[in-house]
Amino acid sequence: MVPLLLVLLLAALLFGAGFALDILWWIAAIVIIVWVLGFVFRSAGAGGKRGRWYRW
Repeated sequence: MVPLLLVLLLAALLFGAGFALDILWWIAAIVIIVWVLGFVFRSAGAGGKRGRWYRW
């Protein structure tokens, strides 16, 4: 019974990790798209110079 529970626990952990990694890939893709759009749509600063769109 214990080996069966260990296998089920391992399967549940791997399923959870796979789901979490899939979500993280989608979040990373969204962040990269927003980052690229920030370069495309950044506003012009003083003197016509293109400024940064973030405040770092």
